[in-house]
Amino acid sequence: MKGKNRNLTTIEEFKEKNYGRRGTKNRDELEAGFDAFKIGALIHDTRVEMGMTQEQLAEKVGTTKSYISKIENNVKEARISTLQKIIELGFGGKLELRVRL
Repeated sequence: MKGKNRNLTTIEEFKEKNYGRRGTKNRDELEAGFDAFKIGALIHDTRVEMGMTQEQLAEKVGTTKSYISKIENNVKEARISTLQKIIELGFGGKLELRVRL
């Protein structure tokens, strides 16, 4: 087995070096943006897996194709009530929220 490559950096090390430790303004902004990105990506992936277009999802939820696109592409952040509609009315699922401290 070869020795450890000292040029490799973990994602956590990269974020700490470039954005600071958790709890700092820059790091908190990075993490919040990534969470919004993940939500849009999850909605997109689920919609595609279910064989739905953005227009079909928007119709089920009572919004516009443009708004669904903006959520999926992290242009707009969705309210929790909108996420609930997307999950429940659009996908037939249940939105569950969790707080970790």
